[in-house]
Amino acid sequence: MSWRLGSIIRLRFQTGLRHWRTLSDSEDINRAWENIKGNIKTSAKESLGPHELKQHIAWFDEECLGLLDQRNQAKVQWVQDPSQSSVDSLNNVRREASRHFRNKK
Repeated sequence: MSWRLGSIIRLRFQTGLRHWRTLSDSEDINRAWENIKGNIKTSAKESLGPHELKQHIAWFDEECLGLLDQRNQAKVQWVQDPSQSSVDSLNNVRREASRHFRNKK
């Protein structure tokens, strides 16, 4: 976002806040807070627009499940036999699984 767009949004937000009525001294603190909170939310919604939620896309599939199973088997093998070859095998499987998961997301 450019600095110009940010300043425009900030000005619209500030103008929206000034538009609402100010608090009187007789209001209690909870009512005052609810009023301020409502004013901020309303001004933000008017200046920024509604927030759109992203759709969740399922990325964990059978291939991911197989890689996860391979990683778990390599770890069990390393725990049972902590040799350098099992450590190397575990690290390779972890690297491959992590790379695959990262690319799927």
